[in-house]
Amino acid sequence: MPSSERNGESAANELPSQRRRLLRPAYHPDRRMKLLYTNFHSGSGGGHTTYIRELARGLSVRHEVHVAAPEESRLLREAREIPGLHAFAQPYPNGLRLRPARRRACARLRAYLEEHRFDIVHVNGSADHRLVIAALRGLQPRPLVVLTKHNTKPMRGLQHAWRARFGTDKVIAVCEFVRRQLSHTPYRRCQPETVYNGVDTAFYSPAEPADRVDTRQLWIGSNAGTADYKGWTDLMAALALLTPDERDRIQVVIAGHPPSAAQREMLARSGLQDRFHFPGLLDDVRPMIARLDAGFVLSHDIETISFACREMMAMGKPVMVTDYAGLPENIRPGTDGWIVPVHGHAAMAAALRDMLNDREDVLRRGKAARDHALAEFGIGTFLDHTEAVYARLLAGAPSLDSEPSPSQDLASTGRLIGEDGHPRRHGPMQMPDMPASSQPVADPPSVW
Repeated sequence: MPSSERNGESAANELPSQRRRLLRPAYHPDRRMKLLYTNFHSGSGGGHTTYIRELARGLSVRHEVHVAAPEESRLLREAREIPGLHAFAQPYPNGLRLRPARRRACARLRAYLEEHRFDIVHVNGSADHRLVIAALRGLQPRPLVVLTKHNTKPMRGLQHAWRARFGTDKVIAVCEFVRRQLSHTPYRRCQPETVYNGVDTAFYSPAEPADRVDTRQLWIGSNAGTADYKGWTDLMAALALLTPDERDRIQVVIAGHPPSAAQREMLARSGLQDRFHFPGLLDDVRPMIARLDAGFVLSHDIETISFACREMMAMGKPVMVTDYAGLPENIRPGTDGWIVPVHGHAAMAAALRDMLNDREDVLRRGKAARDHALAEFGIGTFLDHTEAVYARLLAGAPSLDSEPSPSQDLASTGRLIGEDGHPRRHGPMQMPDMPASSQPVADPPSVW
């Protein structure tokens, strides 16, 4: 075969990042990277905000880090409070009716990209991914684009095939379940790697709660929010399976956006409204978590690894999770938490009964949860692994094979993956709540 044909075939088989790297200056490991994080959420942003804020805060010590998020977002507000971090107000209009606004937003982002010439642009959702691809069109040398997959929503169709081929150089999965899911999508060409979310285990550390009047009461709770897919309403059905005396000894606390009218109506019909407490959106969830005996994240859709779960475990709280997506990857069953089936009301009730009857076991599991967090959930590991992905990408090195966490329950993770690589859903998809503000709601009800 003529050398020109061989060269043409080689170029055709190269990844987009390999072709674009030829246009970039050589990467040296000791050089400071220029990083841009984007996020489209205009309100609280949930786990996306936590993820980007912690990466940006930690890596800004070693690199030049910028964050581009909507003016009204919690992420931009918090980024502006971090010394050394560059915060840029950037909208991400989405939809055909917003085409003029989208053109303006694209021009604004393009100017910022041309001014700063980033090494990596790290996108975190479809809206910012699309706008970044549009703004980068024709820019040379072009930064490499990293996408983090934060949820279990399917990534099918021509638009994802196009983005994977022409607008994405690397994909990070936040758990092994998601990495396997991505291997059945067009993004498999971007060599997905697992980088587990990390939490600041010094910030989220055990704290002594205030003395309680009634020590017989079991306080369980969650800082994962009140969206329907979080599964907290399953606790109503689980509590209904307990005896009246057992129900009277359980208090449930859920931080996040106030419940919807439909959710409050459901609570009223159950007759359990006095068992549930909603302190609202909290800037600091630690005092609430400190008051709990145990936590829960009972999601049945969209969820991946859950920052909330890892924050509660870091504070020494054992957590009950469903066997959905990456949630079981957090827990060592029987050691630092409980894994129950999705919508498994009987199993949830049994776990609650065990908590009521053996408080010493709850304390033991809480200590084990803290030890687990220190060993595997630390922010330093999260930062180092993410930085290593960037460095390998810029240097053109091959990806490392992702390995399961030592605590990963491969059986429970695998059984929720269908033949096409997508999670088997339990009921209709619910879109997550996206609160308009991260400030606490006015006059939240007294919880304690």
